[in-house]
Amino acid sequence: MTSIGIGPEARRRLSARRTAEIVAEELRRQILDGELADGDLLPRQDVLVERFRVSLVSLREALRILETEGLVSVRRGNRGGAVVHAPAKSSAAYMLGLVLQSDSVALTDLGSALQELEPSCAALAAQKADRAETLVPELVRLNALAEEHLDDGSRFTEIGRQFHHEIARGCGNHTMAVVMGSLEALWTSHERHWAEQTTAQGSYPSLAARRAVHAAHVKLTQAIEAGDAERARRLSSRHVVDTQTYVVSDDPDQRIQAQSAQVISGRRH
Repeated sequence: MTSIGIGPEARRRLSARRTAEIVAEELRRQILDGELADGDLLPRQDVLVERFRVSLVSLREALRILETEGLVSVRRGNRGGAVVHAPAKSSAAYMLGLVLQSDSVALTDLGSALQELEPSCAALAAQKADRAETLVPELVRLNALAEEHLDDGSRFTEIGRQFHHEIARGCGNHTMAVVMGSLEALWTSHERHWAEQTTAQGSYPSLAARRAVHAAHVKLTQAIEAGDAERARRLSSRHVVDTQTYVVSDDPDQRIQAQSAQVISGRRH
C-alpha cells in the first residue's frame, strides 16, 4: 500500500512558504502601522535576508505576497528594489471593480447602491459637529470652482465628483467613508469616461442642465451647513437619481468595467 505524505522537497517548499508568510505579515504590519510610509524604498534584499534571518527564496516569496496585495511593487533591473504602497481607496475600488466585473454586474446596480448610501452620508455630514471647519468650506470652494467651469463638461464633471467624494469623506463615520469612497471612486471612473465621450461628441448635457446640477450642490451644501440632516438626505437622494440618469441613459445595460487604481484615482492626467 502506498504511504500518504509529502517528500523532503515538498516539505522544504512548505517550510519556505510558512516562513515567507511570517515575513510578509511583519512587513504588512509595518506598512499598515505607518512605520513604512507610502513611497518608501525597502532595504536591499540581502539586507532584508540578514535582518529577518531567512533564505532569499523565502524573502522573495514574502515580497511576491505583498505585491499581490498591492502593498509593494518590486522593481527589477538596475533600479531594483521594492517600493511601499500604503492602502488606498482607489486600490479597494479597483478590487471591487474586478469582483463586480467578473460577476457581470450592471452599472445601474452600482448606482442603486449609491442611491441608498449617499443620502445617508449627506445626513451624517449634516450632523457632524465640526462640519463648519472640516467640510463646508471645501464644499463651498468646489461649488465656486464648478460655477467657473460650467462651459467645460469634463472639468465640470470632475469637480462635481470631487464634491460627492468630500461628502463621503466628511460624513464622520470612518467605515462608511471607506466603503463609500470605494463605491464613489468606481462610479467616478465610469462617469469620467462618459463626460469625456459626450464632450467630444458634443452631446454633453446643456448649460441649463449643468446649472441645475450646480444649484443642487449649493442647496445640499446649505442643508449640511445648517445641520438639517433630513433635508440633506432628501436633496441628496433626488440629486443622485437625477444625475445618474445622464450616465446610464445611452446604455442602460452597460456593465461595470474595472479600472486600474491609477485611472480610478485620476493619476492618468
